[in-house]
Amino acid sequence: MTHELKYMPGFGNHFATEALDGALPKSQNSPQRAPYGLIAELLSGTAFTVKRQENLRTWLYRIRPSVLQGKFEALNYDSIKTAPLGDDHTSPQQLRWDPMPEIKGEANFIEGMVTVAANGDAAMRQGNAIHLYNANRSMTDEYFYNSDGDYLIVPQAGKLRVKTEMGLLDVEPSEIVCIPRGVKFQIEIPAKAARGYVLEIYGNHMVLPELGPIGSSGLANARDFQSPVAWFEEKEGNFKLISKYAGKFFQAPISHSPFDVVAWHGNYTPYKYDLKTFNTINTVSYDHPDPSIFTVLTSPSEHEGSANVDFVIFPPRWMVAENTFRPPYYHRNVMSEYMGLIHGVYDAKPNGGFGPGGGSLHSCMAAHGPEAAAFDKASSEELKPQFQGNTLAFMFESSYYYKTTAYAMESETLQDEYYRCWEGLTPTFNPDKI
Repeated sequence: MTHELKYMPGFGNHFATEALDGALPKSQNSPQRAPYGLIAELLSGTAFTVKRQENLRTWLYRIRPSVLQGKFEALNYDSIKTAPLGDDHTSPQQLRWDPMPEIKGEANFIEGMVTVAANGDAAMRQGNAIHLYNANRSMTDEYFYNSDGDYLIVPQAGKLRVKTEMGLLDVEPSEIVCIPRGVKFQIEIPAKAARGYVLEIYGNHMVLPELGPIGSSGLANARDFQSPVAWFEEKEGNFKLISKYAGKFFQAPISHSPFDVVAWHGNYTPYKYDLKTFNTINTVSYDHPDPSIFTVLTSPSEHEGSANVDFVIFPPRWMVAENTFRPPYYHRNVMSEYMGLIHGVYDAKPNGGFGPGGGSLHSCMAAHGPEAAAFDKASSEELKPQFQGNTLAFMFESSYYYKTTAYAMESETLQDEYYRCWEGLTPTFNPDKI
């Protein structure tokens, strides 16, 4: 079955949408029974008493309430881990991985997910986890919701159709999609297979970063985010409702599709964003702005100015800085940085080793920067305007330490000698020449 997709623009907006005319009550002071015999259900994404501007909630008008399900029983997904992780694999070493190999057998989005690293504590609603997914089968009889956090999905290869209680979202590489905590969803794989990255956010929901001296425009603009319009299916059968709760998985029988929401209104909703609409800010004189200038979304921590996790991109852009070493400078900092590559070449690692679908992790105070060949080239090349076009890299950047999993440290994709990319750096110091 095909569906014409329609979206509503704007980040954090309070939307009102109905799949049948008149299905949405005109106000909360509505009749004793909702139109069409629908049942009202409130989904809250924040505590009831947070500040009004931070309150996230959506009223769902559905055919059947969510309480209609069977008994949950334990389910096992060994590859998906939740913080806090143990210390068995923790290391300050710079780490890098090749892309995941082609999938063997069949796996849907959840079955094909594996955890690379995590920090914080999901039960305390602090921190985040980094996963990879590699799937070739659509979720058909399985519906899923995550009680531990939001999913920010970054496709790298292959399209996804995300079916949710609020409607449908089609997502492809160079776009992202966020599914908030508690929202039920399925992911269909329209093509042969799909691969990418997932950020699971235990802490505060993602928001747009403050722009400060930049002013009112720049970076990701609210109008470019899209949420689905109301859509529903009335389907009965023998289905499974899968829940992730406190790091464990559970499964309950359900006799109907939970996508029976005929109308809804609120501001707690899935959304997608096209990274190509990001308004990149960069220097037009000399030197480097901090990489925070590339932040798309941020999950703030309780310490102002320090992120639970940021989602940062390095998109196509003009490089025009004069009298400047243009690639990223060598640095150590308090943030821990997981980087992935969606397509093209990252300018600090142009000579292979960091390919689309791969990843790297530079932990708190771990030194990193351009490989030796990139440093030599950038130190001597003519500085003229250059369009860095064939690239789209991203970073999950957190103020908390990431602990890596056994999968990450024992995988055949781990590059044991990543640190050698800097071995060609030789001193050029000459005390007799400025």
